[in-house]
Amino acid sequence: MGKITGFMEYPRVVAPDRPPRERIRDWQEFVQPLDEKDIETQAARCMDCGVPYCQSGTLLNGMTAGCPTHNLIPEWNDLVYRGAWQEALTRLLKTTNFPEFTGRVCPAPCEGSCTVGRLGTPAVAIKSIERQIIDRGFAEGWVVAEPPRVRTGKKVAVVGSGPSGLAAAAQLNKAGHWVTVFERADHPGGLLMYGIPNMKLDKGIVDRRLDLMREEGIHFVTNTEVGNDYPVEQLRADFDAIVLCIGATNPRDLPVAGRQSRGVHFAMDFLRNNTKRLRNPNHPYISAEGKDVIVIGGGDTGTDCVGTAIRQHCRQVIQLEIMEENPPTRGAENPWPEFPRIYKMDYGQEEARVIFGDDPREYKTTAKRFTANERGEVTGLDIVRLRWEKGDGGRMRPVEVDGSEQHLDGQLILLAMGYLGPEAMLLDKMGIERDSRQNAKAEYGTFTTNLTGVFAAGDARRGQSLVVWAINEGRAAARECDRYLMTETDLS
Repeated sequence: MGKITGFMEYPRVVAPDRPPRERIRDWQEFVQPLDEKDIETQAARCMDCGVPYCQSGTLLNGMTAGCPTHNLIPEWNDLVYRGAWQEALTRLLKTTNFPEFTGRVCPAPCEGSCTVGRLGTPAVAIKSIERQIIDRGFAEGWVVAEPPRVRTGKKVAVVGSGPSGLAAAAQLNKAGHWVTVFERADHPGGLLMYGIPNMKLDKGIVDRRLDLMREEGIHFVTNTEVGNDYPVEQLRADFDAIVLCIGATNPRDLPVAGRQSRGVHFAMDFLRNNTKRLRNPNHPYISAEGKDVIVIGGGDTGTDCVGTAIRQHCRQVIQLEIMEENPPTRGAENPWPEFPRIYKMDYGQEEARVIFGDDPREYKTTAKRFTANERGEVTGLDIVRLRWEKGDGGRMRPVEVDGSEQHLDGQLILLAMGYLGPEAMLLDKMGIERDSRQNAKAEYGTFTTNLTGVFAAGDARRGQSLVVWAINEGRAAARECDRYLMTETDLS
């Protein structure tokens, strides 16, 4: 696959980012494509490794290793290297529905499990190649609507239009069923539309895919919350099967003194309303302009808050992370092909460093209390430093460092500490059983719930996870739903 000696001959080159001072002036995507020949050279670095861990898609030590959709990475790398771009696109679309999304927002666990990386050489630039294949496919007109030739007459409701819902809908429609996707927001796309900022995923990219799905016969119903606007009894009567893809949208809160102060918001409220404002200038949003911003949480959502606050012209931004800073290289406890837990400066931190002079993250730090003025407006946060030590059973736990309390000024504080599972309303009204994590309880191999004909997929089933896992889950749930409806399935 590729050029057997390519990884020794060519250095790794990834799609470049626009300079920070340029990109913070707008909301356009900051990653720029490489030219065709450069991508073909990068594809040449994929060696004939024999056992391609890049497409394994498993969990090792709690982290994703390899591609969860099991993309045939060495195969389409070889085709790109040989200039067979349309064939590469065909091979890519065999295993995934939306490479234009994962090629932009996935953290690329495939690269962390690349065999080239095992040799001490930088991994193949798989994510950049994937994005270039699908973008060229659209540019050349190779990606077109493919409605099914035969309809089964079966009707399926997909509740939620995030990545798992869209993947389930696409696969079920491919099988010939009539698919209706319900979305409570004013536009389909879920996390892809309103959760991920424009500079990472342009909304025109999402709309382009949604238009194709409509052409293929999928019906989208927006501004409709199943369980409130559309009774669950009617849903079960109107459809032969239901797939719940409602996400894990119940945010983790921070119940410390002063939490109710005005100016303390969940991260997704901040991000969602900003994206809506970009589509509709009259939409109300939470502004960081001229404010000291504190982001609590060091993950991708926290990074998106940093990047968004900078583009809104905040005065300063600090990001608090409860965990220790990752090392610059893999430790002995983090061997290949595990996902590399190493220090990474993402786009938001890079922008903050350029604008404010330093990485905005404060590690091993947590909040003690919010402070507010006499009007109830947040004025800052009292924090304390932590150290990590072994507790009962050998598990690591955080312990406050005596005398390390400090006050940070902040007129806007954003909580980006992850999610606890799906919201309860619909699950309660349908009588869906939940597991100990309060996710929809569904058998792993069948994605079935305790209700006959009702399936669950994505973050609602497995908990907060990656877009690529959501796509994998949506495809798998669609396969089992099709099997339920037809007694057998041809879906992969």
